Amino acid sequence: MSPAPGGTIAGVVSAGVDIVTIRPVKIRRVCWILAPVVVVFFVIIGVLLSGTVGQQGGVFQASDQVAMGVMGLLAAGGILLFTRPKVVLSPEGIAIRNVIGGYNLPWSVVSDVKFGKGSPWATLELADGDIVAMMAIQATDKEHAVEAIRTVRAHFTAATP
Repeated sequence: MSPAPGGTIAGVVSAGVDIVTIRPVKIRRVCWILAPVVVVFFVIIGVLLSGTVGQQGGVFQASDQVAMGVMGLLAAGGILLFTRPKVVLSPEGIAIRNVIGGYNLPWSVVSDVKFGKGSPWATLELADGDIVAMMAIQATDKEHAVEAIRTVRAHFTAATP
């Protein structure tokens, strides 16, 4: 595969010769479509909330309608958290940002790069036996994931003696 203008190879963005940024493809598309749909859905529900409720005569207030819109925004924010995963490769190490939390590891602590059959995403095995997930390299991305894991392995191989 040849690089497109701007240094992108199957969604792998190269910022200079030695630094490469990898992001998932499909989950980002799904999230950017789903988040606004959820907000619109909650706003419509909020607009439709009116009148009395039940036999006790409870009434929906404007604050209830606003709260539905706010809940839609919070739900959309939760959905957009799944666009966070990113892996940044450099000659010194690897920076991993997952949905919640992240790691900044030198190559010296990495003992293996794995992407097992049936695994949802790639992992790093560390020298102390810990496993670190790289949620930016997801099996659902197929060819993009293959290109990304090859790039990670190439950086790992180049950095280790």
